[in-house]
Amino acid sequence: MAKVNADDVEWTTLERGETRFRRKQLSQAAGGDDLGCSLYELPPGRRSWPYHYHTGNEEALFVLAGTGALRLDGETTPLAEGDYVALPADESGAHRVVNDSDEPLTYLMLSTMNDPDVLVYPDSEKVGVFAGSPPGGRETRTHHAYYRREDDVDYWSGEESTE
Repeated sequence: MAKVNADDVEWTTLERGETRFRRKQLSQAAGGDDLGCSLYELPPGRRSWPYHYHTGNEEALFVLAGTGALRLDGETTPLAEGDYVALPADESGAHRVVNDSDEPLTYLMLSTMNDPDVLVYPDSEKVGVFAGSPPGGRETRTHHAYYRREDDVDYWSGEESTE
């Protein structure tokens, strides 16, 4: 483990549609394995990752500066500096951060780093499967894919008869 200063960690940027943010993966920079921590800066009018929840990893959000809103378990609640939100590893932890203010929203996102993990995206009816390394992990994944829930098949579909 190593000490890092956020000022020494490079920002990465993700932009796709209404999603746009800057992120510093602090835990990764410090060599953390079992606990993830990222610093996010969400510009005015933008949203974080699509609305989702994890089935294998608990998350938490801590607002450092600014205001915004949190879509949490289907409802919207305001966010302000000093707010802390626990996000359980189940449907009740479904979330998306929205910056509905005129100033940047800066927050920490923490998570357990359990492997494997399945993410559920209720709005798009998709699931994401991560094996070999959890979301945000550094290791090479043995499986990482997204599936539409409607593509569900019976356990025995496609099995060849051995008789």
